[in-house]
Amino acid sequence: MKRKAYEEELKHLQAKLCKLQEWVKYKGLRVVVVLEGRDAAGKGGTIKAITERVSPRVFRVAALPAPSDREKSQMYIQRYISYFPAAGEIVIFDRSWYNRAGIEHVMGFCTEDQYRRFLELAPPFEKVMTENGLILVKYWLEVSKEEQTRRFEARLNDPLRQWKLSPMDIESWNRWDDYTKARDAMLEATDTPHAPWHIVRSDDKQRARLNILAHLLDLIPYKEVSKDKIKLPKRSSKGEYDDQTPLKGRNFIPEKF
Repeated sequence: MKRKAYEEELKHLQAKLCKLQEWVKYKGLRVVVVLEGRDAAGKGGTIKAITERVSPRVFRVAALPAPSDREKSQMYIQRYISYFPAAGEIVIFDRSWYNRAGIEHVMGFCTEDQYRRFLELAPPFEKVMTENGLILVKYWLEVSKEEQTRRFEARLNDPLRQWKLSPMDIESWNRWDDYTKARDAMLEATDTPHAPWHIVRSDDKQRARLNILAHLLDLIPYKEVSKDKIKLPKRSSKGEYDDQTPLKGRNFIPEKF
C-alpha cells in the first residue's frame, strides 16, 4: 500500500474512533483491548495508530513492567485488575495477563503448575469479566520468522530504535519454536466463545493497523452522539491586561528554529 493511501485511510478510521469514544462515554461502556504477539509483531505501532487522535482520558494504555516483589506475593491477576476501565473508558493492554502463557512459561519465570493453572483459570476469569458488562477484545499479532528477523536487524542498525531491542528480545528470537508451542497451547485453551482470539497477520504493518482499527470499529457498534455546536465568544476588551510586558527579561529558551 502506498504511503499516501495508507495515511488517508488511517485518518478516516481514526475519525471514526473519535466517534466511538464519544459513544463509549455516552453509554458508559467499559472496554478492554488485549494486544499480544511475539516481539516486533507491531503492537506498539498499532497502539499509536489507535490512540494518537483520541482522548487519553478515554483511551488508556496499560504496559506493565516486571512485577515487584510485593506484586509477586499477590494473586497473579491482581495487578492487572487495578487497570481495568471504569464507565466510559477503553483500556488497551500492551501485553497482559497472557504473559504467563508466553514469556513467563517459555523463559521459566513461573512453575509448570502455575502455567497449567493459568490456562485452566483464564477462560472462567474472562467469563466473569464479560458477564459483568466488560467488552473484552483479544488480538494476537502474528509475525513470520523472516519478518521478525528483518525487524530485529533494522533495530540493531537504527540508533533511534535500538532501545526497542533488549537481551530478552534476543533470547526470545532464539526460542522461536518454544514460543510457537506456547502460542498454540494458549489459543487452544483460551479461545472461547465469550472471549475469542482475533488473529492478525502483521508482516505488513500498515495493513495490520488498518485491519485492526476497522475490526475494532465493527466489533463495538456505535452511533454518532449529537453535540451542541461550540462557538468561541468574543473576548472582552474592557480593562484589557498587558500579557507580554511582564514577560520581558524572563528566561526564554533559545529560538533555534
